[in-house]
Amino acid sequence: MPLSRSLSMTSLSGVLPAWEEDELPVEDLLLFEVAWEVTNKVGGIYTVIQTKAKITVDEWGENYYMMGPYFEQNFKTQVEGCEPPNPAIRKAMDALIHNGCQVHFGRWLIEGSPYVILFDIGSAAWNLDRWKGDLWQTCSIGLPYHDREANDSLILGSLIAWFFKEVSWYKPNVIGHFHEWQAGAGLILSRSRKIPMATVFTTHATLLGRYLCAGNADFYNNLDKFNIDKEAGERQIYHRYCLERAAVHCAHVFTTVSQITAVEANHMLHRKPDVVTPNGLNVKKFSAMHEFQNLHSTSKIRIQEFVRGHFYGHLDFNLEKTLFFFIAGRYEFSNKGADIFLESLSRLNYLLRVRNDVTVVVFFIMPAKTNNFNVESLKGQAVRKQLWDTAHTVKEKFGKKLYDALLTGTIPDMNSILDRDDFTIMKRAIYATQRHSLPPVTTHNMLDDSTDPILSNVRRIGLFNSRNDRVKIIFHPEFLSSTSPLLPMDYEDFVRGCNLGVFPSYYEPWGYTPGECTVMGIPSVTTNLSGFGCFMEEHVSDPAAYGIYIVDRRFRSPEESCNQLTQFMFSFCQQSRRQRIIQRNRTERLSDLLDWRYLGRFYIHARHLALSRAFPEKFKMDPMAPLKTEGFRYPRPYSVPPSPSASLHSTPHHSDVEDDDDESYDEDEEAERDRLNIKAPFHTSLPTAVTCCSSTSTCAVY
Repeated sequence: MPLSRSLSMTSLSGVLPAWEEDELPVEDLLLFEVAWEVTNKVGGIYTVIQTKAKITVDEWGENYYMMGPYFEQNFKTQVEGCEPPNPAIRKAMDALIHNGCQVHFGRWLIEGSPYVILFDIGSAAWNLDRWKGDLWQTCSIGLPYHDREANDSLILGSLIAWFFKEVSWYKPNVIGHFHEWQAGAGLILSRSRKIPMATVFTTHATLLGRYLCAGNADFYNNLDKFNIDKEAGERQIYHRYCLERAAVHCAHVFTTVSQITAVEANHMLHRKPDVVTPNGLNVKKFSAMHEFQNLHSTSKIRIQEFVRGHFYGHLDFNLEKTLFFFIAGRYEFSNKGADIFLESLSRLNYLLRVRNDVTVVVFFIMPAKTNNFNVESLKGQAVRKQLWDTAHTVKEKFGKKLYDALLTGTIPDMNSILDRDDFTIMKRAIYATQRHSLPPVTTHNMLDDSTDPILSNVRRIGLFNSRNDRVKIIFHPEFLSSTSPLLPMDYEDFVRGCNLGVFPSYYEPWGYTPGECTVMGIPSVTTNLSGFGCFMEEHVSDPAAYGIYIVDRRFRSPEESCNQLTQFMFSFCQQSRRQRIIQRNRTERLSDLLDWRYLGRFYIHARHLALSRAFPEKFKMDPMAPLKTEGFRYPRPYSVPPSPSASLHSTPHHSDVEDDDDESYDEDEEAERDRLNIKAPFHTSLPTAVTCCSSTSTCAVY
């Protein structure tokens, strides 16, 4: 079987520490990764499996397969259909197809082009009642008829278990990696039928944890006090919870994506994870110096153009002294920290009005129910375009007259070079910019304007984009797209153009949004209740120096956390442009830490551990042995520019005032100090104790 192993964990030019475990004989193994999000974008797990595909294909080649549900539109647009190269896969598919179940095979058109096996749930729905009976007889879990998602997950799981049984006749060494409860039925049925395979189960967030936090429960203070069965039953998700818990306990290896989720899983699911497998990204380094800084400058100009139109008639603030903050993600008002963010913005507005001349424009990118763009937002962009066209028309006439005068060897009278018509055109353009209403807070017509949480809190704190407000708010209740007539930017370009991402989440098992900011060199705010925040606290001695501001929502009261967030944002506003450039360099320097080439090794360890437990006679490994890895040693980043102060022309933009200081900046000395600031060694030990206190709203999780 040909394998396309173009990279190994030791061939990365010394960027990553050497991997110390023995490599698995992938030629004699098949790896299957099962998730509801394979080719099906419904949540953050889609990003995990999509971005991780490249390094997994590099390791496993044609012995790696992803499995999930078949959706016709997704298959047509994302998958190139082909025949399976492995005879065992072909025979297993034929066994299902000959019994009336449709199975589709192809290459997923993403980086790495992994093979995918997709099962048509609708074609096998006639077996649902029989499979429900099998599940009840196996583990006494009953599924209600009205829960379509749970029923579909059972159909998918039954098809996958059937498929694995057929594959095991031809290929004895199989690893199955299952993500989240929707794929859990396949793991449960595979183990109950004693199919010879190694199994790994990963929970990205516990099911009950999501529901409890969405209901504003004091979650982390009461982890050891919840009556789990009662809470799940009251929310009518007891059957889903049972599927999740059964999958956790059936798996040879159980993993979570962060330390904070490991603590949660230990209480919610009653099993301590064997391995923590943090989420990574495909980090692309730039060959040219200052590349990511230039991208920031270019994208920032596009955001400034949108702001010019949105605030026409009220554009009395200096865009060169305006910072762009943003929050993005699912519209979970409390879980994502939008509540504490808005309260902090109110306090920041007061501080900036009293002590600073900086203006902050804050974007809320959270999808909500709308019926279209509002007229005022579209009008603003039309007015901006009209002013641009007017200025260019006058500029061309002015330039032609100036050119003709210079050809004759005379300097024209600047007072007469523009005629009365030119002044009339410009005055009409100025009058067109006058507006009697304030710039809108939201860019769309909201269906639930009066009850919308963000808009209700904006009314409470009184941030209506008035002239004397130094914090302006723009709520864009739709995901960004380059085809939008209002803000034509993709999310990645938008992030690059902002100055700070703010994600003060209360419940965030990992947190891809601050991770994406980091690899793009954009500072961000996170919390120590998010997986990303805990990861950075463990690995970096002073995260704030690298542009990772971590709000303490674990050991402080909400009021104290709000004040801390306000102070972080106010301190950021006080930075000079030169300081922000240096901080972006440092932030981007952390990107290697989030690369799948580094974090993918923990998935390797989980698979190795699962094989040693499933087939101890073939794959020997001490099941209690800790993960062996060295501390991360930072190389000199490819895209760190020289001193912004000493080499002004090498920076994308520089301020004539702010960059005239003589503060010394030695790049080699700065890089060495950064390398020493990284914590070592790296380890995956899990929290050993949880102490919850009932007298305060904080929780100590160790």
